[in-house]
Parts: sequence; C-alpha cells; structure tokens
Amino acid sequence: MRDTFNKMIGRTRYVVFRLFLHLGGGEVAPILGVLNSAGRDAIDVDGDLEVLGEGLVEISQTLLQYDEYWLSAANEGDVFWDEGEAGDYVNELFTDSAERYLSEPDYSPNSGLNEPLSIPVTRNVIVMITVAYEGEVPELETDLSNIQALKEGLKALINLHYKHRLKAIQVHFSPAQLGDELTSDQLLQYYPELIPL
Repeated sequence: MRDTFNKMIGRTRYVVFRLFLHLGGGEVAPILGVLNSAGRDAIDVDGDLEVLGEGLVEISQTLLQYDEYWLSAANEGDVFWDEGEAGDYVNELFTDSAERYLSEPDYSPNSGLNEPLSIPVTRNVIVMITVAYEGEVPELETDLSNIQALKEGLKALINLHYKHRLKAIQVHFSPAQLGDELTSDQLLQYYPELIPL
C-alpha cells in the first residue's frame, strides 16, 4: 500500500540488492583473474560508476559463462524511498561482505612478488555482488536460488548498467588472494545463507 502511494506521488524508488554465488570445481580459479582485474580497475578510477558498471558487466558475463560450475546461491535486498537510507544499507552490506572469510584482496604494488612458483588452487569461489539501483527490476526482486532465475538476474544486472540506473556497485569475492583456499567446511561456516542450486 505504501509502495503504491509513494509511486503515485512520484517518489524515486531505490533498491539495494546483494547476490551470493558459489562456484565449485577444478576449473573455477581462472575467474579470480577477472574479479581481480575488475577490482584493480575500480581502484584506479577511484569509484567511477561508469567504469564500475563496465566491470560489473564483465563479471556478470563471466559468471554466465561459468554456469556449469554454479553450486549454490542466495540473494537479499530491500526497497527504500529515501536515497540516504539506501546508501546506509549499501554501506552495511559493504562492511558485511568485506568482513567475510578470505574476502580481503591485496592490491598493493608488491603483492604476488614473493609468491612461490607453485601455489594451491582453490576449488571454491564465492562472488558477492551488491548494487543499488533506481526503479523496479522483477528479475532481481525475487528468489534467485534456482539456475534459470539466477541467469535472468545476472542479465538484469547487465541491463541496469546500460540503462544507467545503477547508483552503487560493489563486488567482493573469496578467496581474494592468490594461493588462498576456501574449503567446503569454511563455506558452511562463513556463508550459511547459501542454498544449493
């Protein structure tokens, strides 16, 4: 009822959305290269939303290409009629994602210089995408714990960039550093919201 009233009086609807996607298998490690590259680009442009959106498109397309490795997922979000409240929730989700196990990247200039030539390769990768956007996107405002809905959701994220409706973009992933491993037990302990696909 309040939703309808706010629309009638022309208020802007903001949605804050977060997706968790777990990929598993011996071939998932290369996706970390795409995620790290997007992360470095985001730092280089100091949060320019257009560049972040291009990174989101690349990540979403890569995830769609890796759909055979999707094992579990979860999503959450909320609707706001006040931009400040939406921003507060984005910050809350950012902090939560950044504090998740093994999700702290190392983009320092010397990172990786002293790595041994042979390092462990993780068989589990968690990608956490948080966005804020204007308007209504039914493909994202639903349960994405099935493969078809998840595919539609990732396509909707891509479209949000091209329609210039994104207000905030954050991507976290675990493990965020080369050589770290995320075990199945750690997944259960630190990402309890995941639902098998």
